[in-house]
Amino acid sequence: MIFATLEHILTHISFSIISIVIMIHVMTFLAHEIVGLHNSSEKGMIATFFSITGLLVSRWISSAHFPLSNLYESLIFLSCGLFIIHMIPKRGNHKNDLNTSTITAPSTIFTQGFATSGLSTQMHQPAILVPALQSQWLMMHVSMMLLSYAALLCGSLLSIALLVITFRKKFSINFLIKSFLFVKTNFLNEKRNSFFLSFKNYYKCQLTQRLDYWSYRVISLGFTFLTIGILCGGVWANEAWGSYWNWDPKETWAFITWTVFAIYLHTKTNKSLQVMNSALVASIGFLIIWICYFGINLLGIGLHSYGLFT
Repeated sequence: MIFATLEHILTHISFSIISIVIMIHVMTFLAHEIVGLHNSSEKGMIATFFSITGLLVSRWISSAHFPLSNLYESLIFLSCGLFIIHMIPKRGNHKNDLNTSTITAPSTIFTQGFATSGLSTQMHQPAILVPALQSQWLMMHVSMMLLSYAALLCGSLLSIALLVITFRKKFSINFLIKSFLFVKTNFLNEKRNSFFLSFKNYYKCQLTQRLDYWSYRVISLGFTFLTIGILCGGVWANEAWGSYWNWDPKETWAFITWTVFAIYLHTKTNKSLQVMNSALVASIGFLIIWICYFGINLLGIGLHSYGLFT
C-alpha cells in the first residue's frame, strides 16, 4: 500500500514537471535569446529522471521482480534510457560548441510525458509474471533491448537532423546559431554580407560533422546493446520454449532492426560511401525501431505480446 501510494505520487510529480518542461521547451524554441529557459528545461528533465527512477525502484520492491513485464514499465525504463543517452553528447560537447542534445531533447521529453500520463492506467498495477517471464533473463534481455532502442533512436535523430540540414536549400543562419550554439551573435550585424556567408558555411559544416560524429558513436553503442539483447533473448527463448529462434513477429523485426543498423555501420566503415548514405539508412532505422518496439506490442500478436494495452 505504501509503495502504491509512493508510485502514485511520483507519477503525478513526474508528469507535472514534464508538462512544465514541455512548455519551457516550446518557449525556448520560440525565444532562443532567453538562455535561462534552456537551463530550466534541463533541470526539469533531470528532476523528472530522478522521479521516474524512484518510481521504478519502488515498483521493483513492491512487485518483487524487475519492472519490465509490460508496456507501461518498459516505457518508463525507455524514458530513463533516452535521458541517459541524451546526456552523452551533451557532456561530450565543450563550452561554446555545437549542442547536439537540442535535437534529442524533444523525444526524451515527450517519451517521459507519455510514460507518466494516464493513457495506460490499467497497466499501472503490478501483476504476477506469466511463467515465461519468471526468469533471471528478464532483466538482462529486456533492459539491453530497451537501452539499445534508446541509443538507436537518439543516434537516428541526429542522422535525420543531418539530412535535413544538408538538403535544406534555404537554411536559416539565425536558427542554426541560436539553436545549436551558446555564443552571442550581436557582433554579426556589423559585418559584411560576405562574412555572413562564410560564417554560415563554416558553422553548417561544423554542425554536420558534429552530428555525424555523435550519430555514429551513439548508434554503435546502441548496436552493441541490441546484439547483446538478441543473444540473451535467444538463450532465454531456448530455456522457455525449447528453441533459440522462433521467427516470432517481435524477433523478426528485431532481426530487421539489427540488419538495418549493421548496414549503417558498414556504410560508415566503407570510405567509398558518402555520409548521406549512412544517414539515410539510420533515418530508415528510426521508423523500424518504433515498429519493432511499439507496433508489435499494440498488435498483441506472437509470443512477445506481454506489452499490449489491454
